[in-house]
Amino acid sequence: MCPAKIAEGETRGYVIPIGGAEEKIQNPVILKKFVELCGGEKARIVIIPTASQLDDTGATYEELFRALGVGNAVSLPIEGRDDALNEVNIAELEKATGIFMTGGNQLRLSTILGGTPIAQAIRRLNSAGVHVAGTSAGAAIMPEHMIAGGSADTLPNENGVTLAPGLGLINKVILDQHFSERNRWGRLMSAIAYNPFASALGIDEDTAVFIAPNNILEVVGSGSVLVIDPAGLQYSSMAEAGSGSALTMLGLKVHMLSSGSSYDTASREAFKP
Repeated sequence: MCPAKIAEGETRGYVIPIGGAEEKIQNPVILKKFVELCGGEKARIVIIPTASQLDDTGATYEELFRALGVGNAVSLPIEGRDDALNEVNIAELEKATGIFMTGGNQLRLSTILGGTPIAQAIRRLNSAGVHVAGTSAGAAIMPEHMIAGGSADTLPNENGVTLAPGLGLINKVILDQHFSERNRWGRLMSAIAYNPFASALGIDEDTAVFIAPNNILEVVGSGSVLVIDPAGLQYSSMAEAGSGSALTMLGLKVHMLSSGSSYDTASREAFKP
């Protein structure tokens, strides 16, 4: 699924995957930058807490965004597919200058939102300039191909990752979150072996990539982002590998980026801070 087409005269909004556990109180640099992009005190941020099964997740983010000066922050109670068809929820979303998807379970998020008017509106609004951020599960669902599961602490292998369709807000990258903290190197490498078209991003906690309309992403936060560029891939054993077999992949390029560094997902060039 490709990102929605941009109408003539429009500019796509930022897409902002966050690796989870973003700082919310002491130095919330990621949330502050998102708020500034969305208009500061004039912003209207709509929160989608669907991935979480905690009753207070939406209300918590409403309070956080208001504390950061947002004039209007509202959480949509989307707990099932009926809610994602509700015209009141769709109308609320249409008023947003920023959309924020919380953490939780990305399969819960995709099975409830997938193919619904809410999902279609998120894609359409982003193509019209509305910025979309998501943390943890809310980040996982952003690409065309979503990492839905896979074991940590394992080498890359033929069955090291489970993929599912994502929202398709971005199709030049595939990503994983909580990357260093949960040792997800193996499953991200397995994912890139399945799909060497896209660059792979491993995003640490309290770290985000702000992907601009020109396809250049900037790293913001206290951790790192691992970038795997498969453009020079010379050989992959994925097609011949047996179940659980270790993989051979030759010609990959790897970058490690910290705050202020950037990467062009189109040209695959990395830039220092």
